[in-house]
Amino acid sequence: MSQPLVDVAIIGYGPAGATLANLLGQLNLSVVVLEREAEIYPLPRAIHFDGEVMRVFETAGLRPEIETMSRPGLKGMHFDNAAGETLLIRAGTSLNGPHGCANNHYFHQPELETLLRQGLRRFPQVQVLIRHEVMSIEDGQAHATLQVTDLETNQSKTLRARYVVGCDGARSLMRKVLGTTVLDLGLHQPWLVFDVRLKTDVPGLPDHTVQHCDPARPMTYCNVTGNRRRWEIMLMPGDDPEQLVQPDTLWKLVSRWVTPEQAEIERAVIYTFHSVIAQGWRKGRLMLAGDAAHQTPPFLGQGMCAAIRDVANLAWKLEAVLQGRAGDDLLDTYESERAPHVRAFIDLAVRLGDIIQTTDPEAARQRDAKFKAGQPEMFQFPAPRLGPGVWHGDAEVVGRVFPQPLLSDGRRLDALVGSHFAVLGHASVLSKVSADTRVRWQAHGVVQVTDESAALHTWLSEHDVQAVMLRPDRYVMGVARTAADLDTVSRLLPDLCKPVPVSA
Repeated sequence: MSQPLVDVAIIGYGPAGATLANLLGQLNLSVVVLEREAEIYPLPRAIHFDGEVMRVFETAGLRPEIETMSRPGLKGMHFDNAAGETLLIRAGTSLNGPHGCANNHYFHQPELETLLRQGLRRFPQVQVLIRHEVMSIEDGQAHATLQVTDLETNQSKTLRARYVVGCDGARSLMRKVLGTTVLDLGLHQPWLVFDVRLKTDVPGLPDHTVQHCDPARPMTYCNVTGNRRRWEIMLMPGDDPEQLVQPDTLWKLVSRWVTPEQAEIERAVIYTFHSVIAQGWRKGRLMLAGDAAHQTPPFLGQGMCAAIRDVANLAWKLEAVLQGRAGDDLLDTYESERAPHVRAFIDLAVRLGDIIQTTDPEAARQRDAKFKAGQPEMFQFPAPRLGPGVWHGDAEVVGRVFPQPLLSDGRRLDALVGSHFAVLGHASVLSKVSADTRVRWQAHGVVQVTDESAALHTWLSEHDVQAVMLRPDRYVMGVARTAADLDTVSRLLPDLCKPVPVSA
């Protein structure tokens, strides 16, 4: 049985797939989401996202709901040695950090997935097919064809989509169809992930994340949300994995912090933390996103964040192509931009993992001396730059995500800009751009912001520019000191205006 042609088929209904469906739904594209499982996985998995990801949820129109189920992490992440001395601190932020929110948020994944799925009820053109398994995918000149089995009825369906995005996890079928190779970045370390729910207040449990850099047994402690707490415990030589997940062993491992009388076990599972990245995220009408394209160790809490950044990058590009404002080659910039960006996060997570996972006592002593134990070093990692793609210029801020200032009317920037390109700056510069630039701006619905807010003017002054141009995903496309500079940046837009035939 063949179904009507849709703009985008999404394989996988986890956070990445559901977020992409919400973003595409807001852009008025027709979407089908395919998920083989009947229900949301009920136990904890991902527990952290950052301020940039909250902005993606804001763009999807879901920030208020997600704020109700998440907890801002304001005290950062502490790296402590075996003696309990703090070596370094990954700094937190205020409730209104550079993204207009806290820069770290903790959450319970089933609650997040529920809200993302509820968000799709707003879009009648988005269809969700639960208990449907994709059996095969075939690319074509005008559309891709998917053979799908309804697992409830065992009936087969044929679906057609102009583009297909595989958000189908580390064992991705889409990756196999593409024949994509995977670059192994070297980290494959098994850890025990142990989630509990507190029955009562437990004195002494930190209210922030702690990396216990103890060579005898490296561990991570996380205050998640409500009464949920997590320990991640590195496996050591001689550990019996089956014995390690037994309740008696689990409670012994965390006995210095909590007892069975104070908490109940919610989940205990052994994962191998990987650092890998696919090479070849797109072939024709087929694409990868999230864990299907990359896996990062959790020492930065960036696994799900990377997946959400993928779909935020991809959504506006798919819309531009499908609406005929861009050539199909725009989609080639998806991997070229995102792969180096996610690689930078993976590399940093691996470096932090080297600090945490030190098991040689002498190496640990040298590490502690280097970091001056008891005199913690504060650090914040700068947001990496995108790889080559839709941006121009050598300024430090170009190709990086733009902060979210509060405008003079009390609105946050993203509420004004929505899902559009935007140019922000002094009216004296914006008013002097060429007629050709104005035509391009109009063709793309570029939002012009000449707001008099102190935050925006401070940013422009600090970077010695008069204007900045933003993409729909809030990354800086270019900056300008003059109207002529702004004309130059705006010439990126013609490349987004090549009509493409759309065939059914």
